[in-house]
Formats: sequence, structure tokens, C-alpha cells
Amino acid sequence: MASVLVIGEAPDGQLSATSAELLGAATRLAEELGGGVACALIGGALSSAAQAAVAAGAETVYAADHESLAQYHTEAYVPLAAAIVQQDTPQAVLIGQTSIGRDLAPRLAARLDTAVVMDAVDLAVADGRIRATRPCFGGNARQVVTITSDPQIITVRAKSQDALDPDASRRGSITAIAVDPVAPSAAVTGKEQVQSEGVPLNTAEIVVAGGRGLGQESAFRDLEELASVLGAAVGASRAACDLGWYPPAQQVGLTGTVVSPTLYLAVAISGASQHMAGCGGSKSIVAINKDPGANIYNFCRFGVVEDYQKVLPPLTAALRELLQD
Repeated sequence: MASVLVIGEAPDGQLSATSAELLGAATRLAEELGGGVACALIGGALSSAAQAAVAAGAETVYAADHESLAQYHTEAYVPLAAAIVQQDTPQAVLIGQTSIGRDLAPRLAARLDTAVVMDAVDLAVADGRIRATRPCFGGNARQVVTITSDPQIITVRAKSQDALDPDASRRGSITAIAVDPVAPSAAVTGKEQVQSEGVPLNTAEIVVAGGRGLGQESAFRDLEELASVLGAAVGASRAACDLGWYPPAQQVGLTGTVVSPTLYLAVAISGASQHMAGCGGSKSIVAINKDPGANIYNFCRFGVVEDYQKVLPPLTAALRELLQD
């Protein structure tokens, strides 16, 4: 029996970075709760992912491996996840706040007659229960929630937890779960992958983002130059995307991508609540905005009240020189 079960994801047969982060969080929680760490994987060609899960901290891996599960569909995944939870009887279940987790977690909670906390950014143990902290009111406040029933099901935001260093010498058991293929009532007929250059926005450690205050589309070239120096991804506010200055796939915010990088550099972004809901989980926010009353200054760790055109070129040059040295 594990005290914490992670329902991981293995796109293309490889353990996702978010799943590794969840296993790191599960290991730390299990030390306080007492018990072990397990990982459930549902998909196709899971051999490599199962070994990676052990290396990332799982003591037991449940693998529901079948080619029919290569694409997520509710009718197959929910009953399999429920069966694994009932077999393992964990106190808590962690799931990534991904497109899969958003659909799977509430359905799983309903099936198991328990509750779910969505989009947690911090996890702690108190009085033998997990306390999950999540953003609310569009990211303007944070709520601490404890589920009184078992299992406690929690979806966790990507990049909010630290993965353990992978250790190939770790040992764990891998249990195969029998799969009875289910023909889904809906099927994916096509998939369009947005092509973007550089570092992926949702996994970047550093994000450089620009807003409408940049004044023109060409200003994003300056942000891209700084991002290339830092090895960062480039994001944009909804206002900038609506103006056609940057691709919608790079939008950060409540209606765009939610990011939790180590550093979020907000350039000419006012800090509307919808935008902060997408970047409020960043470990450090640095703002450049000429308006001293901009809302972004209520959230940033460091701020420069100045026209970005006076700050960005010397900043880029100084960082390039520093990083080269």
C-alpha cells in the first residue's frame, strides 16, 4: 500500500517531466504521511516510462499498457485509474494539471466518492492530511484546502514541484494491469501540432513575456533576442496576441498557457488578474513597466519603473557579456 499514488503521463512512451515532478512531491509527502510511493501509467509502449518512474522515485509502478490507450479517452482511462486506486488504496492521489488531469481527476473523484482539489501550487502535511494551496479569484488570492475523505485527489500545476534527481540504481516493482480494450464513443480524427521555435513555453525555466505596452509588433524581436541569451521561452499577454503581435499559442494567462518558471520577466505588462492567473505561480517575477501604478508591481519581486526601450538593450548586452564570461 502506498500513501501517495501518482497518476503519471507517458506521451510517446516517455515519462513526462510533470510526472517526475509529482513523484518528487509524492516522495516528500510520503515521508511525513508514512507509507510508500506508487505510480500508475496508462498508455501504450510503457516499458521505458515505467523504468523512468522507478528512477524518479516510484517504489511500485502499475502499468496498463495497450496500443488502444496511446490516445487519452475518458471511457477507458477512468475505470482503469479507479481500478488501480482501489488496488493500491493510497491516502492521496496526485495528477498533473494537464489537459488529461483536468478531465480525469474530477471524474475519478466522482467514481470513488471522494473530493478533488484542482491546480494546487503547494503541498504540505498537517495533522496527517495534505493541505493543498491553490490560486483563486483569478489568481488574486490563494486558498488552502484539506480533503477529509480518502483518497485525497489533487491535481498539481506543472513546475510547482521539484523532481528528484533520476537514479537508475533505484529498485521498484512493476505490476502489469490487465486491459480490456474499450471502443470509445468519440475518436480523435486529426491533430494539429502548433510549431514553435525555441524553448517550449509550458516547460521553460525562464519566460520573457511582453504586453501591449510594447507599442508595436517589432518589439517582440527585442524580447526574442533577450530570450536567446537566457535560454528562455517568449510569451505574450492576451492583449498583445489579440493585436496579432505574437502567436496565440504563446499567450500566458487564464485563457492561455499557465506557466510556473523559476524566473518570469514581464516587459510592458500591466498585470491584469487574468494574466497573473497564468504566471502567478512563478518563483520570481521581475517587471519592467513605465507606469509606477501598474498592478504587476503588486506581484513582482523586483521591478524597474522605466520605459522598456531604455532598459532592455543594456540588460541584454550585460547578460550576454556576463553569461559568456
